[in-house]
Amino acid sequence: MNRSIFKLVTRLILLSNIFLAPQLVAAADDKLRIGFVINSPIDLEGWGYQHNLGRLAIEKELGDRVETTVVENVPEGPDAERVIQQLAQTGHGMIFAPSFGFMNPTIKVAKRFPNVKFEHATGYKRADNVSNYTIRFYEGRYVSGVMAGVITKSNKIGYIASFPIPEVLRSINAAYLGAKSVNPNIDFNVVWINTWFDPGREGDAATALIDQGIDILMQHTDSPAPIRTAETKGVRAFGHSSDVSKYGQNAHIVSLQDNWAPYYVERARAVLDGTWESVDDWLGLKDNAMTIGPYNENLPNEVVEKSKAIQAAIVSGKLHPFTGPLNKQDGSSWVKSGDVASDEDLLNMDFYVEGIKGELPDS
Repeated sequence: MNRSIFKLVTRLILLSNIFLAPQLVAAADDKLRIGFVINSPIDLEGWGYQHNLGRLAIEKELGDRVETTVVENVPEGPDAERVIQQLAQTGHGMIFAPSFGFMNPTIKVAKRFPNVKFEHATGYKRADNVSNYTIRFYEGRYVSGVMAGVITKSNKIGYIASFPIPEVLRSINAAYLGAKSVNPNIDFNVVWINTWFDPGREGDAATALIDQGIDILMQHTDSPAPIRTAETKGVRAFGHSSDVSKYGQNAHIVSLQDNWAPYYVERARAVLDGTWESVDDWLGLKDNAMTIGPYNENLPNEVVEKSKAIQAAIVSGKLHPFTGPLNKQDGSSWVKSGDVASDEDLLNMDFYVEGIKGELPDS
């Protein structure tokens, strides 16, 4: 049985356990059952992998007070609502749904189960029993942009993007601004693939960008395919979500790693202690919710030191990636000189900043 068929069978068995035999997953004693709905694989370094590490951290820290269930490779849309619904029906008192496209399904199910605590990542809709949480990914993107602007030889940087939502646009704009801050000759190219996880399409997008002459590759997608492609094509690349250095011994520059574990443990403990409340949490470098590393040993020391200095400035508040003057792509004023973009503006971002070429796809 090949790996893909084995994983499909495994998922079907897990789903059948959840959907067809509720008695198998009913709460035991007073344990808090916690469900995770993840849109990508949990055993391949990337988005899903990091969320699963957070799940495992809950089990390690809270021991026999909790029991967790994870359903991976859940598509955004009707499937997500069905999975979330079944987790709520089968004794799960807390459910984490970490994908933007799980927002509406989570809100719908939460209305039907007011006693279940729901946590949704990267969205903006809340309810009395639904919290939002995310990471200020744009901070790490700005740092990587600065590094890219220093390292590039061709002055061409490529970015593989998933969906034109605020989270992704913030990251693209921050990466461009970081690169532009150290290299005014930057040419920034974005390819949209309209998926979070598809190694084939991600690899094809990487190849297309490299064929256009880029020598630095960034991504806001979930598989290691881009860095694998960069390795075979002889260009450099940044890792996304997890440490993917093993996929590009020469290509890898540094990985922007998500760290969900502290938040997950804290929120699960709050449910157990009866202190859980619906909140909006937006974590950043200062919260250690994102870490930048490991650095490739082939990087010049001054590039590494520059990266660390920019991180320190962001953490201290001396530097904000979106400090004016900043214009939108069409030249209209957005942030005045000396001002900083508000969180509200960032959360609703739906445009490129001035200097990025190309049009946004329909969302």
